[in-house]
Amino acid sequence: MSKRLQGKVALVTGASKGIGAAIATRFAEEGAAVAVNYSASREAADRLVAGITARGGKAVAIEGNLTRADQVGSLVADTVRALGAIDILVNNAGVYEFASLDAITPDHFHKHFDLNVLGLLLVSQEAVRHFAADGGAIVNISSGVSTIAPANTAVYTATKASVDAITSVLSKELAPRKIRVNAVNPGMIATEGVISAGLHEGDMRQWIETVTPLGRIGEAAEIAAVAAFLASDEASYITGETVHVTGGLR
Repeated sequence: MSKRLQGKVALVTGASKGIGAAIATRFAEEGAAVAVNYSASREAADRLVAGITARGGKAVAIEGNLTRADQVGSLVADTVRALGAIDILVNNAGVYEFASLDAITPDHFHKHFDLNVLGLLLVSQEAVRHFAADGGAIVNISSGVSTIAPANTAVYTATKASVDAITSVLSKELAPRKIRVNAVNPGMIATEGVISAGLHEGDMRQWIETVTPLGRIGEAAEIAAVAAFLASDEASYITGETVHVTGGLR
């Protein structure tokens, strides 16, 4: 594999498991030094870092709850201290719980928006202040739900529609600083979170496979591959895009 991210420093939020772990692993394989951010899953983050370093890559695990502004500041500062100026930020950290309209509460709303939207904005704000002088790339992990809009996902879908909009806004705002901003919108991926929620089997998966043109759910590595492309110089003329990696489901 050609190392498209050789010499780059990447901060991947929520990287201890699932899509984030796949992205951190792929970025390290592509030559980047990776800050693996975690909030609660320290053991998983340490395991991931150990696996990356065992294969000759460079990675560090850094704690930080992105809903806390003070922890966002220390996360970015610790990343720069350990690895140097940031070239790539992947906003992957997020939460999802489904609820019908009747079941939505203020707590449900704030749990999603505080991390999926406010946390993304806070870490982007802080990271951009520490980007390398020649710019770089931000990759936001959004979701196919922003256009698929399934029933019983009003709050979660709203957060991801917000991520799409923020991606477009920041692509214009940060272009003068040579920072490209794009989003990857995955379909259903068999991650630990999906499995623990019981969504990897049963009605939900069957419905997705039935309506998805490619007839299957996706794999985390397939999202990581697109994120690596968007973070690399091969995507040097791409900004403000939302790339749907959903097997054709829209």
